[in-house]
Amino acid sequence: MWRGLWTLAAQAALGPRRLCTRRSSGAPVPGSGATIFALSSGQGRCGVAVIRTSGPASGHALRILTASGDLPPARHASLRLLSDPRSGEPLDRALVLWFPGPKSFTGEDCVEFHVHGGPAVVSGVLQALGNVPGLRPAEAGEFTRRAFAHGKLNLTEVEGLADLIHAETEAQRRQALRQLDGELGHLCRGWAETLTKALAHVEAYIDFGEDDNLEEGVLEQGGYLGVGKEDASCFTPKGSPHCLPSACLPSPTADIEVRALEVALGAHLRDARRGQRLRSGAHVVVTGPPNAGKSSLVNLLSRKPVSIVSPEPGTTRDVLETPVDLAGFPVLLSDTAGLREGVGPVEQEGVRRARERLEQADLILAMLDASDLASPSSCNFLATVVASVGAQSPSSSSQRLLLVLNKSDLLSTEGPGPGPDMPPHLLLSCVTGEGLDGLLEALRKELAAVCGDPSTGPPLLTRARHQHHLQGCLDALGHYKQSKDLALVAEALRVARGHLTRLTGGGGTEEILDIIFRDFCVGK
Repeated sequence: MWRGLWTLAAQAALGPRRLCTRRSSGAPVPGSGATIFALSSGQGRCGVAVIRTSGPASGHALRILTASGDLPPARHASLRLLSDPRSGEPLDRALVLWFPGPKSFTGEDCVEFHVHGGPAVVSGVLQALGNVPGLRPAEAGEFTRRAFAHGKLNLTEVEGLADLIHAETEAQRRQALRQLDGELGHLCRGWAETLTKALAHVEAYIDFGEDDNLEEGVLEQGGYLGVGKEDASCFTPKGSPHCLPSACLPSPTADIEVRALEVALGAHLRDARRGQRLRSGAHVVVTGPPNAGKSSLVNLLSRKPVSIVSPEPGTTRDVLETPVDLAGFPVLLSDTAGLREGVGPVEQEGVRRARERLEQADLILAMLDASDLASPSSCNFLATVVASVGAQSPSSSSQRLLLVLNKSDLLSTEGPGPGPDMPPHLLLSCVTGEGLDGLLEALRKELAAVCGDPSTGPPLLTRARHQHHLQGCLDALGHYKQSKDLALVAEALRVARGHLTRLTGGGGTEEILDIIFRDFCVGK
């Protein structure tokens, strides 16, 4: 127990490890010991293609393909003639880079071949590498998995790298880069160190609280309110050797830090899935009465003819969805059937689906015809959809709404505009484009609230896995607060700490790792 205790204390004393000194994650590497190779720059014709290798035979493969006994200087580009090791036929004149481990992406010996990007050249170099003994083609995500196994990246950084590769909008790129830089991992490691310190002191009292050889002040350092050797009896009332009365809960050193951590976890879990929306896209639904201009707006925002536009009411009878980059945020934009009653069975089904999509929306674009605000359909829409969503407080509902009055070009310049009873709204003309800039700016602000601003604030939780482990940690801290037995307090801290450790990759099961790494392409 002495070794375990002081190991925990030593880990708590150390600050967050720098990337270059990170230890191995302990995760098994598929086919570890083999040297892998793959095209890393993607398929198709291009000016330059990058082929990389990783593993102990990388240097040998470089010598064979360049017919040279000497390796080039580490991390310096060198021009070399590549030849087929069997026939000696020249393949290409390429730039080669030698990265000896552990100072490489994977932590192993690595080589990069920058060749001309024609299919014949790339195929020839890949075939030549396949003929080198000890080399085999890489599996999808295997380079990054080896980097994780050798402690070059933790699991949240691996997920950030995957998100960066798949990022399609500016906001996604910013968020992925922050996660790749280790912000979420550093935050979780700091939280884990707080729990490690608290756990070490609890274990100290359990094992040595009544030991006369226990150094003076250790219990006070642990933060247990008013407890020294002379007060040890308050932890051991009759009938329970490790009972922890509420008056003796840890005080402003260990306990207050743990309770502050509980508050921080709660704040992160109340982000209303903003990080996941930023990663996968916010759901924006365009709705309104028939002929309000919903399809015209969808076509305008998506910059392509997604929906059929017609003066005939009820043209759209199903939900039409298209992914869109709106003000740098990823959005799944839905065009829906006009909301009205007393229609045929086909359109009635379209209206039902439209109402179903409304319930799933993160942001509702409610559209009305600005020249027909007094019609029964407009009044009914304002009373049912706009009023019901607007009446909800932002804290109690994740849905947000923008009211857009379309066809502003039909309003008379001298005539009255929308009345004073009209809720906050934006004027727009899908025909002339007037008001579009104002709408885009309003959308940017609303989407920043829905998805979070990736440039500021704490790291966002971009995956359900993150939420699961933080919720598990928070639940364990709830047991910590309620426990009156020191053994149960220690177990609660241990469980909470385990969730944070698994979030960054420690102790992860093979199945979870497979799910994460399968999102990578071959060669990454």
